[in-house]
Amino acid sequence: MTAETAQFILYCLFFFFLGVAAVLAVAQRMYARFQQRLETQAKEIKEAAKREAEVERNRIIVDAKEQALQLRRDAEQELAVERNQQHKLISKLERREELLVTQEESLIKQQRGLEHSQTVLTKKTRDLDQQRELLQQRIDEQTKVLEKASGLSRTEATDQLLDSLRDELQSEVGATLLKHQKILEQRVEQQSREMLLTAIQRFASAHTAESTTSTVDVPTDDMKGRIIGREGRNIRAFEKKTGVDLIIDDTPGVVIVSAFDPVRREIARASLEKLITDGRIHPSKIEETVDATEKEIDSFIERKGIEAADEINVSGLHQRVIKMLGRLHFRTSYSQNVLRHSVEVAFISGLLAEMIGLDGDLGRRAGLLHDIGKAADHELEGGHPKIGGDLLARSGECDVVVHAARGHHDEIVTEYPYTMLVATADACSASRPGARRESLERYVKRMEELEAIAKRFDGVHQAFAISAGRELRVLVNSENTDDQHAAVICREIAKAFEQELTYPGEIKVTVVRESHFIEVAK
Repeated sequence: MTAETAQFILYCLFFFFLGVAAVLAVAQRMYARFQQRLETQAKEIKEAAKREAEVERNRIIVDAKEQALQLRRDAEQELAVERNQQHKLISKLERREELLVTQEESLIKQQRGLEHSQTVLTKKTRDLDQQRELLQQRIDEQTKVLEKASGLSRTEATDQLLDSLRDELQSEVGATLLKHQKILEQRVEQQSREMLLTAIQRFASAHTAESTTSTVDVPTDDMKGRIIGREGRNIRAFEKKTGVDLIIDDTPGVVIVSAFDPVRREIARASLEKLITDGRIHPSKIEETVDATEKEIDSFIERKGIEAADEINVSGLHQRVIKMLGRLHFRTSYSQNVLRHSVEVAFISGLLAEMIGLDGDLGRRAGLLHDIGKAADHELEGGHPKIGGDLLARSGECDVVVHAARGHHDEIVTEYPYTMLVATADACSASRPGARRESLERYVKRMEELEAIAKRFDGVHQAFAISAGRELRVLVNSENTDDQHAAVICREIAKAFEQELTYPGEIKVTVVRESHFIEVAK
């Protein structure tokens, strides 16, 4: 190292320390000034805090004085209210005290009045007792005089008087009961007539429906020959398949279908019309057409039964009952469609049941099914009421519905009110003007025919057709006919009806044999 370099380093160190000393001096001076400034700010903050504390203390003192004044005013107000309430209570107590004093004085006066009244009443009671004793003595004296004059004791006279009054009261009671009974009967008759008229008017259906036809139009006589077929094979096949009789005579343009079963007749009629329209008539075609028609008619019958049940709003019917109900569409009674008649009876019996407080649904059900036996009365023995009742019983219907079917013609003792309602509705539907279109001449002719057949037998004196031809009463000569012969006549008349007549249901034949002996005493 050279001398110049060392000298230079010394100069540098000198100036460095000199700068450090200058910086320290300046820093010390700035620190002293900063400390002085902090002390000044601390004094200012302390003085400001003292001033704020003084102000806050003064404010708190003022608020406390104001709250104390407010509390004092509130206390004085509450005290004033209490004083007013006490004054009012004191005034009220003083008034009550005055009122009690007044009431006490009044009670004292009333007590004095009661004591005086009691004294007077006691005196009057003694006077009344004396008068009652005197009156009883006089009554006893008069009673003895009356007993002596009449010759009766008091008990006997009382009994006679009571008996007389009792007889008079019984007479008046009887007259009053008869009067009210007559008025009640008139009122009941009027109300029942109004109920029937209302029920009939509320359901006004068509009185009659189309009756089943037994004729089929044939376009030409040549078609009749085709229906008969070679050596009659077509007509034999048709009659064997359908179970009906075809009557082909000289009447132009018409073939008659004869069968008592209305469903078979309808199947035969529809099948014959289809065959005539198709033109191909031979045994195999006949069987095919009849089978197809039977299915259509079965579906139609079931649909008719369901529609009738839905119209009346009757549910839960057995499938067999629905089909029998649909068969009634092809059944007519004096030109009145039995299915429409059953629907009308159902509505009327349901309305009548509701009017008298019974179950309208049950009444409608019984009315709808009351003539169900007519769908099978040509197949089973007995009248349609018995057949229908047995069918409904086997189908699970209730006793009310079964009894209504069996008893709506009064053939059994009525056990349920619904039976009477159904019978009434049945009579209303059947007897309504225009419901049955049978002419008077036809009706009279049928009745005369029944009587004429019965009169042909030996020993028959008179014969009377009654119940619209459903029953025949036969009077035989008791001198020429004994009981065994009368029974034979009854059986022969019934057989003659079966062989010679065509009729729905059954005809009851009753033979009467009587002996009359007359003597005159002189």
